[in-house]
Amino acid sequence: MAALMKSVTVRALKFSSAANFRSNRCGKTPILCIRSFSTVLSPPSKAIVYEQHGSPDSVTRLVNLPPVEVKEKDVCVRMIAAPINPSDINRIEGVYPVRPPVPAVGGYEGVGEVYAVGSKVNGLSPGDWVIPSPPSSGTWQTYVVKEESVWHKIDKACPMEYAATITVNPLTALRMLEDFVNLNSGDSVVQNGATSIVGQCVIQLARLRGISTINIIRDRAGSDEAREQLKALGADEVFSESQLNVKNVKSLLGNLPEPALGFNCVGGNAASLVLKYLREGGTMVTYGGMSKKPITVSTASFIFKDLALRGFWLQSWLSMGKVKECREMIDYLLGLARDGKLKYETELVPFDEFPVALDKALGKLGRQPKQVITF
Repeated sequence: MAALMKSVTVRALKFSSAANFRSNRCGKTPILCIRSFSTVLSPPSKAIVYEQHGSPDSVTRLVNLPPVEVKEKDVCVRMIAAPINPSDINRIEGVYPVRPPVPAVGGYEGVGEVYAVGSKVNGLSPGDWVIPSPPSSGTWQTYVVKEESVWHKIDKACPMEYAATITVNPLTALRMLEDFVNLNSGDSVVQNGATSIVGQCVIQLARLRGISTINIIRDRAGSDEAREQLKALGADEVFSESQLNVKNVKSLLGNLPEPALGFNCVGGNAASLVLKYLREGGTMVTYGGMSKKPITVSTASFIFKDLALRGFWLQSWLSMGKVKECREMIDYLLGLARDGKLKYETELVPFDEFPVALDKALGKLGRQPKQVITF
């Protein structure tokens, strides 16, 4: 990984979609370059690029990209921060269902400051903070040039680590709470993967609605600390998987109602535990499969409990023409983060330490906070 951060100047990479890549590359200098025929160029850029799919720590490298034209409807954004999400890693590996053609710049969400705008851009000005909304590939670089329609102006009062990470995980939590079961104050939900950012957001968003949460965590070092952290966020009950090895898990509910809705991002036995908690007619929504193990459901669960199994993929929801709705929810979530009502742990890492952040995101150094690259 040490070799990754050796900067390589790119003269002419043969991109499978040159126009697509040009729209993602720009770089960092104090002034804009203007040619004699008045074409506005972005500064040159530094970017994390992969030219083939594979293990991210093997196929990614830092490159210097030349300036790109800022067309009349384009906005050049100086990136401030961008996270390393599991889906980013999957895209680089080539296993994610939707991914840009290679070579490509990594990253899918982030926050930046408007650096320059094209002559026909009316809604944004230099100095504005923006995020790509819906998310857009190519955020792991110092500057990004895309059309104005890609960018959503946000409140600068929101901490940058939340602005950079607000879409993929918090929006997933919000949509799952609202899209599958009509929940009312006093109801409850159950979830595994509760220590994930989605899980933490579920706890807090549910609490704001008067909904109780039953949370399942893995048995591993630090589980007691994790339990206390989730309780501090508002979790009603937190159980390790081993604690639920009892014949009647519902006996552990106390005064909480049986949940009508469950969330699964793990699979395997952890998914079975969510199903055991659900009341008759309940629904389990799967949005991940961290254990890479299948979900096994008994025949009795369908016949006698009439359970429903659903799936949620944010990319699919965003592709349904919900840009306006998405941006309204982003503003709502950013407001909660600004007011301290939505919290999750992140670690800010300078761009030149990207290899270390990537190793942490890949799990090489144990459980780590969400890695957020700062530019």
